[in-house]
Amino acid sequence: MTTTTTYIAFLRAVNVGGRTVKMERLRALFGELGLGDVRSYIQSGNVFFTLDGAAAGPADRAALTRRIEEHLAEALGYPVPVMLRTVEEVEAVLAAEPFAGIEATPDVRLVVNFLSEPLPADFPVPYTSPKGDYEVIGADAGTAFVVVHLQDGRWKTPANLFGRSYRGSATARFLHTTAKIVAAAGKS
Repeated sequence: MTTTTTYIAFLRAVNVGGRTVKMERLRALFGELGLGDVRSYIQSGNVFFTLDGAAAGPADRAALTRRIEEHLAEALGYPVPVMLRTVEEVEAVLAAEPFAGIEATPDVRLVVNFLSEPLPADFPVPYTSPKGDYEVIGADAGTAFVVVHLQDGRWKTPANLFGRSYRGSATARFLHTTAKIVAAAGKS
C-alpha cells in the first residue's frame, strides 16, 4: 500500500517587497518538481502538494525542502525560504490552542511563525519586546507563537524578532489564516 502525504509549503518573502509571483506560476514551479496535486491558497505563498510514498524522516524532509528552495531560487532569481509541514502537523499546532485566553482585537494580532529551525536555547520564552509591541508567548521546535500589539495601527516586527543568534528562517501567518490554510490543504 502506497502512502500519500499532503504537505503545506509556507514560503517566506513571496509577494512582498516588490517580489511578485502569480500563484499560477508558483504552482507550475512546484509541478516541475514532480509534486502531485499542487494547489495554493491566497497570494502570500502557501502551496499544498502531495507526495506518494513520502518518508517522514527529518533527512527526507530537509532534502525535499532544499530541492524546492533551490528550484525556486533558480527560477525566480532570489532565495525563497520554505517551511514544510504536513497537514497533520499544522492541525496539531491549532489543536494545542497556543493562544488560549488571548483575544484578537483591532489592536492585537495572533501570529503563528513557522520556523526552519528551533529558537536558540538562550532565547527566553515568554518574551516581551522592549517597546511592548510583540510577545513571544510560546514555541516548539518548528513554531513560535507571537502576540502583536499594533502601535499607532501598525505592525512593524524587527528582522531579528527571535534574537541575533537565530540563524534560521521564519514566516508568519495570522492564526485565523493558518486555520483557513490547513482547511484548504485538507480538501481534495
